[in-house]
Amino acid sequence: MFIPQSYSLAVILCIVTMLCWGSWGNTQKLAGKSWRFELFYWDYVIGILLFALLLGFTLGSTGENGRSFLKDISQAEPKNILNSVIGGVIFNASNILLVAAMAIAGMAVAFPVGVGIALALGVIINYVAAPKGDPVILFTGLALIVAAIIIDAVAYKKHSTSMQKVSGKGIFLSVAAGVLMSLFYRFVASSMVSDFAVPELGKLTPYSAVFFFAIGVVVSNLIFNYILMKKPIEGATLTFSDYGKGSFGVHLTGVLGGIIWCIGMAMSILASGKAGFAISYGLGQGATLVAALWGVFIWKEFKGATKSVNTLILFMFLAYLAGLALLVYAGT
Repeated sequence: MFIPQSYSLAVILCIVTMLCWGSWGNTQKLAGKSWRFELFYWDYVIGILLFALLLGFTLGSTGENGRSFLKDISQAEPKNILNSVIGGVIFNASNILLVAAMAIAGMAVAFPVGVGIALALGVIINYVAAPKGDPVILFTGLALIVAAIIIDAVAYKKHSTSMQKVSGKGIFLSVAAGVLMSLFYRFVASSMVSDFAVPELGKLTPYSAVFFFAIGVVVSNLIFNYILMKKPIEGATLTFSDYGKGSFGVHLTGVLGGIIWCIGMAMSILASGKAGFAISYGLGQGATLVAALWGVFIWKEFKGATKSVNTLILFMFLAYLAGLALLVYAGT
């Protein structure tokens, strides 16, 4: 199977993760013009599973290092499979809340608040479980990112008040999503081998871990999203006949969103072999910065903002960039 051989390549993969995790939300924005997020989400999870399978049978089944995809699945212990599946369940619960927050508050708010909280808590959790990197530099970078989250929340509050669109529900959903999202990565990481090139028996390699994670996402979605369709956060009750009314293009947009997100997940897991789980997860969650850029400059979610709000947004971006730079440096 393909395995990154250097820290610099691992950082590049983390940047790919950051771009993917920060950009998939655009597919929801595109589909959301005529398509409820609950309906979008069925296609999204299909995209995650499809790419996990594709990756397993391509990069996960080539090369001389490690174990091939099917061989790895056949030798895995049930407890490790379960941990990866649980990671998928927790992620799915958090991500549904995040998508709902995006639909209500927009990308420029939901991502910095929700994913920012997930980044801060997730880095701490993963570093405590598997310490790797300079802790002083790592947590200094984390402090800057937390500051960026606070600045973004203040900017949103000021802008929402001036535009008379205060959405407490959007902020609450973002916070809840962030807390849950901070937990999922550790479950997946705990199921994996410590050395990708020479994997121990019973544990999962990155490709099988991502596959079982995807299974957890799909299975839990049958429960979580069905409940949301019957008791939606906003709007009327939905049925599966509503899902059937979507055009091919709308369904394809949702599947594409899932594929983009899963590319990011796979690259993050692969990078963890050289960068460590805390740094790999933390850099990937720099997606917050990418999503905020999309929200501010493409979707114009802060259109009409006052000069003070625009100044806060600038400081938010600077704090995030400085924090992410320190996360990279912590692993060198």
